[in-house]
Amino acid sequence: MDWKRLGKSGNVEDRRGIPGGGLAIGGGAGLILLIISLLFGGNPGDVLNQINGNSNQQQSKPQNDEAFQFGQAIISGTNEYWGKVFQKSGRTYHEPTLALFSGGTSTGCGNATSASGPFYCPNDQKIYIDPSFFNDLATRFGAKGDFAAAYVIAHEVGHHVQDELGIMDQVQASGDRQGANSASVKLELQADCFAGVWGNYLATMKDPIVTSSELNQGRTAAQSVGDDRLQEQSRGYANPETFTHGSSAQRDHWFSVGAKTGDANQCNTFE
Repeated sequence: MDWKRLGKSGNVEDRRGIPGGGLAIGGGAGLILLIISLLFGGNPGDVLNQINGNSNQQQSKPQNDEAFQFGQAIISGTNEYWGKVFQKSGRTYHEPTLALFSGGTSTGCGNATSASGPFYCPNDQKIYIDPSFFNDLATRFGAKGDFAAAYVIAHEVGHHVQDELGIMDQVQASGDRQGANSASVKLELQADCFAGVWGNYLATMKDPIVTSSELNQGRTAAQSVGDDRLQEQSRGYANPETFTHGSSAQRDHWFSVGAKTGDANQCNTFE
């Protein structure tokens, strides 16, 4: 995957190395240190200088590593594609933000840790990913390759597209007779399909950015994170009634529908 040709989006936050997503100077640990200094006769100025120094050091962290550049490229590529799709239908696409973090961070949907896995928060329209997940994807789940990682981001972007189209609100408002898990599965499978549609776009360009074999990396990634496979790995058996994202076969199917057709209108997982 020649992802460097996708450009660089400015909608990427680098929170890595900042505990809990960062602390304001006047709050949290900084305030505690300042109080301790006052109680024990220290120089508050020294404490403030130290806090400011740590903050500046975090903010000046170079944002030129491959994980950051990769995130910039994928968000740039998805923004370009969905922006065109929305424009053709007379809509305006509001671009999401990708937030990279390590360990844990605060979000519009509450606090999150690396164990949460990649997710989209509709409250702040941000996609949260700890880049270490990509290593897990390759080593633990056996889904290797740049497009496998790109699929993960594109899937979360798919949730943003659902948010923009009002699909999330419609699902929540209408309810689901088969239960919340069923509604969740349908949303996840549609996001898989949207990721496949974007993959088709990259693979069918005049000068393709993704080859057909690389596109299959997305299928492998979709299969690898199916609920049945994850449950079997963790507890030895799968319970379909507790699925929230869909089985490996379902995720493979819907990603493939998008990848083969390149048509988001074919991604109606709710029928």
